[in-house]
This record gives sequence, structure tokens and C-alpha cells, in this order.
Amino acid sequence: MRQSRIYTPQPLLSADSLELTGSSSHYLARVLRLSEGDSVTLFNGDGRDYLGEIRGIQRQSVLIKLVGSQLPGNESPLKITLVQAISRGERMDSSLQKATELGVFCIQPVTSRRVEVHLDKKRLAKRLSHWQGVVISACEQSGRAIVPEVKSPLSLVEWTAAADDCQRLVLDPAAEVRLSSLSVGGHAVSVLVGPEGGFDNKELKDVRASGVTVVSLGPRVLRTETAGPAAIAVLQAGAGEF
Repeated sequence: MRQSRIYTPQPLLSADSLELTGSSSHYLARVLRLSEGDSVTLFNGDGRDYLGEIRGIQRQSVLIKLVGSQLPGNESPLKITLVQAISRGERMDSSLQKATELGVFCIQPVTSRRVEVHLDKKRLAKRLSHWQGVVISACEQSGRAIVPEVKSPLSLVEWTAAADDCQRLVLDPAAEVRLSSLSVGGHAVSVLVGPEGGFDNKELKDVRASGVTVVSLGPRVLRTETAGPAAIAVLQAGAGEF
């Protein structure tokens, strides 16, 4: 039977027991219909899985007794930052979900001329919270105990100008260099993925001029929500993950 994994922001390292409320308790008690004595795994993003046993189920809470912890050992040695141009609705969710499942280290949303999503301060806060929730759910599913951070969006100009010690790549279907043929130096890399309409010529020219390496994923043009996860998979394969 597959072990149930639940994220909680509560401190776990020094805890003996804790109470889950809200959606977490509802999921365990009402959706999975677990009972007292059943095992669960909790994580809070510190890199460890915490093994627990259900000791009590109330109407709106579940009491968990912690019985041990372990290191999953499934994080990638290659720290990949997905620099994703913001796309609409489920497309952005899909990018973040699949990138997390594949082992991305961090996600940096960016805006550019052809990004059609415009967020004011209030909507941005809600969207960031939603995106982080998508990432947490993907960690629960994939067995990751480290939760990738979804950073506050930057403009493409801001990201291009930012100091960054890692190798930086941008995907372009017209590039002559294939990503699969590139040797990634070091242990960190950032991959820039364009919006649904792609970057315009001036944006690509400016990105190139800043020293970002332009690469392609092959002979086919991929959707923005496909390109990021595909690039991560190629990089992970090169690092020996697959």
C-alpha cells in the first residue's frame, strides 16, 4: 500500500506529536478514510520525512504521533532553476507541477512583452500562494521532502541583468546547439523558457548579449508548459538521474 504523504508547515524535528487541521485532516480522515493506528508520512520542507501514526481522529482534526524520521535521498545533485515566463491558468500550473516532480530546485517566474497575464499586487499574492500550493502537492505526490521555492516574478530585463554565478540557458527552437549536446559545468543551471508566443527578436538578442547560452530541444516546437519540464528531463538525464 502506498504511504500517504502530507505537507505541514509545523516544526517536526523536535516534536513528539502534532495536530493536523483543515484540508490535511479532511484528506486523511474523509478522503483516504484512514483510521487510528494507520501510518502517515509528514514533511515540512526541511529535507526529512517524518514517520507518524494516527492516534486520534476528531471532526476537524487528526492527532499524529511521530515515531521517527529519515532522509529520502531523492534530491538531484544538479540544482536547476526554471525561469518560466508566466502563462495562463492551468498551463502555468502544469509547468510548475511537472518541474517539481522532475526535481527542479527553484522556480523564477518572469514577465516579457508577450506574456498575457498581468497581476496587480493583490492578485500576485494570491497567485504566488496558489503556485506554491501546486509545488507542495507535487512534492507530496513525488516523494520529495524539500519544497522548491516559487519566487516573486521579475521582468525579463531584471532577470537578465541580475548577477548569477550559475550557467544560464535560454530555449529557442531556432538555436543550432541542442541542449542534449551541451556539457553543463558546475552543479547549478538556470533555464529560461519563453511565453506562449515566444520571446520577440529584440528580447532574444538582449538575452544573448547578456551571455545566456541559446539552446534548442530538437526539431519540434514545444508549448511553453512542455518546454520547461522537457529541458529539466534532458539536464537530469545528463546528470545521471535517468
